[in-house]
Amino acid sequence: MPKRAIWICGLFAVEMVLIMLAFQVLASVECRLTPIEAACRGLRGAVVRAMCLAALIGVYLWAAPSARHGFARMARGRDGGTPWVLLHAAAFAAVFVPLFVIAPRDLNDLFGYVFPVLTAGALTAMLAGLFWLAAPRDWQRWLQGRTGTLLVIAVLAFLLPDIAALLGPLWYWNILTETTFQGVVLLMSLVADDMVMAPPFQVIGTPDFLVSVADSCSGIEGFALITAFMGIYAWLFRDTLRMGRFWGVILPIALALSWLLNIIRITLLILIGDRVSPTLAQNGFHSFAGWLFFMLLAFGVLVAASRISWLRKDTAVSAAPTTPLAQDDTAVKLIPFIVFMVSGVIAQTFWTAPELAYPVQAALMFGALWWGRAVLVRYAQWPDMVSVLAGLAIGIGWLAMAPEAEATSEALMALPLWAFLLWAMTRIAGTVLFVPVIEELFFRGYLQSRLDIGGWPGKALAIVVPTAAFAALHGRYLEAGIAGVIFALLVLRRGRLADAIAAHAIANALIAAVAAWRGDWGLI
Repeated sequence: MPKRAIWICGLFAVEMVLIMLAFQVLASVECRLTPIEAACRGLRGAVVRAMCLAALIGVYLWAAPSARHGFARMARGRDGGTPWVLLHAAAFAAVFVPLFVIAPRDLNDLFGYVFPVLTAGALTAMLAGLFWLAAPRDWQRWLQGRTGTLLVIAVLAFLLPDIAALLGPLWYWNILTETTFQGVVLLMSLVADDMVMAPPFQVIGTPDFLVSVADSCSGIEGFALITAFMGIYAWLFRDTLRMGRFWGVILPIALALSWLLNIIRITLLILIGDRVSPTLAQNGFHSFAGWLFFMLLAFGVLVAASRISWLRKDTAVSAAPTTPLAQDDTAVKLIPFIVFMVSGVIAQTFWTAPELAYPVQAALMFGALWWGRAVLVRYAQWPDMVSVLAGLAIGIGWLAMAPEAEATSEALMALPLWAFLLWAMTRIAGTVLFVPVIEELFFRGYLQSRLDIGGWPGKALAIVVPTAAFAALHGRYLEAGIAGVIFALLVLRRGRLADAIAAHAIANALIAAVAAWRGDWGLI
């Protein structure tokens, strides 16, 4: 990698550490004490997601020689110029301004004012740093034909911590927690003379600093992360990798190393808390050391895997001509749904009242559909009367089986009239125009078509699995399940996804109209 790129990446890492130290150690912002706890925690999580993004882009450059060589040429060329350097420095400095104008005792109470400064400063510094590396026009040229792939990588990076959290319970074994505790005891006995412990409670440390090795400290998250990361690597190198050997040999080794690094992490946590600073241990090292160790382990394992010829197929697979992702029918069926799901995570993370974030979700959904418009025009077909009647029947059934209406949320009631009307219009537009297209592209257009292997068993499977997933997403299992079956049958009837999209849109339009009339937004 060119020296300038390495230098700027290193600068980003140092700046991230300085920001973490300033706000989590020196200032010690406690999210639970701020008026915007969800946004505060989301901002902390953004650091982890940024680390995941950097790691996955590194793997992508590794897996795609043309992208790697193009990036190297761009980074060796002319930089973006002095204005970007100055903007980067100014934005980075702006991040720390609140620490000088707000008293430490008031920082938690006034964090609602700190949050936009911190977020805008960090984002501006990041963009200015990238444009310092290379001018915007050079980035634009490099991104041509790669934008879709990088978008998928960005979405995966955003979801990776959540994937780890979902997979975590699969590894909740008492024996793992106990062996982790014993490993920490062994390592602590080698480096500390004043060790104290309470094995029945799995508490260990020193007289001045104790930690409890709970299930969440047993290395579970590391196991889930390294498994997910290696899955992404295996997908990128699927044409050249011997999968049996990769999963049968490399994964167990990676899991063992992850467990050992977790023992080292807990031991270092105790030593830092005892001998350096309890605040640094709790608010800094504890929050991010596991992720740093994971990144080092992931890259170490993948570097080793790339250099072991035993893991590579003997026969080279010729590269197929690439198609811009925006023109890929499969990508257009998947990416809008991924954006739709990610927008829900964003709403839950950064808004204390997630319903207020719907305009943002609608904008993201519209952007994803606009990106795939060249493919979506293929599905612009008029529905027949069967599809219209099916949509009306689904809408009527959904309303008839609806639970008792809930009161409108206080957050919506507190909006000014103009803001509420704007929110309502966006909510209806998203429900009627965007959601039916996105959901049908994924559930019927992608899942159903992939599972339909022919014959009645294949068609039954192609109906049942997407319908079950569709019902799980909507919560009202019976009503959504019936609707899912009808949408699936509409597609099978004439082989037209447009029929299911139309029926879904008509059903949602009827439900949205009644929801607006009654003021019962819980219907949609």
